[in-house]
Amino acid sequence: MGLFGKEPEKDPREQVREWRSKLRREQRTLDKQIRSIQGEEAKVKKSLKEAAKKGHKDVCTILAKEMVRSRKAVNKIHASKAQMNSVMMQMQNQLATMRMAGAMQKSTAVMQSMNQLMKVPEIAAIMRELSKEMTKAGIIEEMVDDAFESVVGDEDDEEAAEVEVDKILFEVTNGILGQAGPVSDHVLPEPQGAAAAATAESDEEEDDEMRARLEALRS
Repeated sequence: MGLFGKEPEKDPREQVREWRSKLRREQRTLDKQIRSIQGEEAKVKKSLKEAAKKGHKDVCTILAKEMVRSRKAVNKIHASKAQMNSVMMQMQNQLATMRMAGAMQKSTAVMQSMNQLMKVPEIAAIMRELSKEMTKAGIIEEMVDDAFESVVGDEDDEEAAEVEVDKILFEVTNGILGQAGPVSDHVLPEPQGAAAAATAESDEEEDDEMRARLEALRS
C-alpha cells in the first residue's frame, strides 16, 4: 500500500510477465478439459460400435450426435488456445514497444482476442479479470460482453451438424451407416452361427451399459 492508501502502480514489464503467466496457466486448464472430453468421446465411440453390431440405428445416431458435440467443443478450445498464444505474442510486442515509446500502446488485436476469450465458459472469469487489468494499463478499451453473439448462427449450424453425424457414422461403422446413405436405408449385419452364440451372454451387460449412457445423454 502506497501513500494515501493508494497501491503503487506495477512495473509494466512485471505486469506483462504476470499476464503471460496467467494465460499459460489457463492454457493448461484447457488442456485438461480437452483430455476429459476426448476420454468421454472414446467411451461414446465404443458404445456406438456396440450399437451398430446389434442393429440399433436410432441409438447410433444419438451417440454420433454426442461425438459431434464433443469434437466441436474440442475445436473451440483449440481455437481459444490459439487466441491466447496471439495475446501472449502481442504482450511480447508490447515490451518491445515500451522500450522505444516508454509506454504500452493500445492493441486492437489484443482487444479482439480477449473479447472472444471472455466467452469461453472454462476461462471466462480470469479473462474478464485480465481484461480489466489491460484496460487500466491502457492496452485495450473497456469491453461489454455480447451475450447474444454466440447464439447467432446456431440454426445455420444444424445442417452442418447433420453432415458431421453422417461422417462419424460412416467412420465408426466402417461404411455400414452414414455417408453411404440415410441411416434408415441400411440393414446392419447380424451375428451369425457360432459368433452369435459367443456374444449372446455379453450382449445383456452391454445393453444395460448402453441404456445407462443413453439416459445420461438425454438428461
